[in-house]
Amino acid sequence: MQERRPVVTTLTGAGRRNGRRLLIPVVAAIVVAADQTSKTWALHHVPAMPGRHIFGPLWLVLTFNSGVAFSLGRGAQPVVEAVVIVLVVWLLAASRRASQVATLPMALGLGLLLGGALGNLADRVVRHNHGAVIDFVDAIRIGTHDWWPVFNVADASIVVGVVILVASYARRPAGAGRGHLVEHHDDEVRHG
Repeated sequence: MQERRPVVTTLTGAGRRNGRRLLIPVVAAIVVAADQTSKTWALHHVPAMPGRHIFGPLWLVLTFNSGVAFSLGRGAQPVVEAVVIVLVVWLLAASRRASQVATLPMALGLGLLLGGALGNLADRVVRHNHGAVIDFVDAIRIGTHDWWPVFNVADASIVVGVVILVASYARRPAGAGRGHLVEHHDDEVRHG
């Protein structure tokens, strides 16, 4: 006699959990490496205003942002640095907890967000730019008007990470997030 019964499996099995736990720091490390390498390159090869025209509305121009996103908060470097450090510590803790139940896109988004935050924090704490972040990509300059703030790889990673996280949370099915999925498998059990 054969019996069919549901088998409950967890999404947080050892293999998937380890993969997601590794994905977040690996993506973050890649972002930090790309960000810091590109900023070092920009320091040595990108001129300040007016910058270097690449093509269309894309320019490279070396700037130092002492504020936060979109140059807000200039002149408050100690406060900005303290807030960024708290944010990075919170992201590290959140990433560790989330890695246990996060989907692949969520883990990718967290890695991008964490890597971007760490890349910009490294500028503020390690580099000698008086707490400023190095920006050099001027993506939408038409004539002499910038239609978007100058940014860097870390900034782009933060924006893409947030978009991925928002899209991932919006697409979650109702009741998701508990870390469990019930799958029905044929399980042959012989009674005899």
